[in-house]
Amino acid sequence: MQQLLAAVGSTPQENAAQVETTEYNWYDPHYFSTHQLAKLDQFAQTAARAMARRFSDFCRSRFDVTITSITQHFASELSDKISGAQQKDYFVPFGIDPERPCGFVGMPERTASAWARQLLGDCESEEDSGRALSGLEESLLLDLTSALVEVFCDSDAICNFCLTTSVVRGRWPLELRGIEEVCRMSLDVKKADSQDSSAAYFLIPCRELDAVAGRTTRAGGEYSASEISKAILDHLYETTVTITAQLASTTLTFGQIMNLQVNDMLLLDKTVDEPIELIVDHRTVYSGRPAKSAGRYAVAISGAAIGDVA
Repeated sequence: MQQLLAAVGSTPQENAAQVETTEYNWYDPHYFSTHQLAKLDQFAQTAARAMARRFSDFCRSRFDVTITSITQHFASELSDKISGAQQKDYFVPFGIDPERPCGFVGMPERTASAWARQLLGDCESEEDSGRALSGLEESLLLDLTSALVEVFCDSDAICNFCLTTSVVRGRWPLELRGIEEVCRMSLDVKKADSQDSSAAYFLIPCRELDAVAGRTTRAGGEYSASEISKAILDHLYETTVTITAQLASTTLTFGQIMNLQVNDMLLLDKTVDEPIELIVDHRTVYSGRPAKSAGRYAVAISGAAIGDVA
């Protein structure tokens, strides 16, 4: 049976051409394009340098701030991932309106304790790192975080965020819808003469960063029919399509196929001066003649096989 299937071409060839593909995870949001993410990264790197200077001023010692990642998430998915650690994390909300925060700075308990010790000048003690911060420590942490948000905004004149007046522990300080896209900018803070580092992150709804990323949006009703058609066509033009060049064909019985030997010749159903068919989705759309280019088989297109091909 395997020999019969091989004889009629039903098994894949070992040297069959591999189609190049790009992985696309439908479970991840794709709010920002690759180009827009690059602009966000440029903005974040500028903000990180400014935050390092502000951190150094507050703690009177040189610190480095590094952006470790910029990722997009659905709010529900991200909340599920960090819900276990959330119970002891600290959050400092911010927004254009202090009464209505649109984002926050998130800090694990270890980071909040380390920053508080740095601000108090007690950077060596870690005995009480598991306890809740005192009112004074939360106040100092709020001052530092306010400065970080300020320089974050100063890195791009489009941002205009300010802090609320409290530190929240154990729960997200704002409500986000389950499928709302959020951007997480993770950063790493390290004292220049130390190997220890502390992690924190900015969490902001993606829509709040549209201007920074250069993303322009309009309501669906604001698009004309021609703009919608052009967008669809532009997308279609980027879609890959497989085209097959068919020299000719013939019909044989199973008995004739089984009797074929090396060096046998098959007489095909076209004369040598007839064109080759170029087939897309089982339809002949072009005709051409055999050619070669750069040592490879090729087809020189000589005409369209159907009237509506452009």
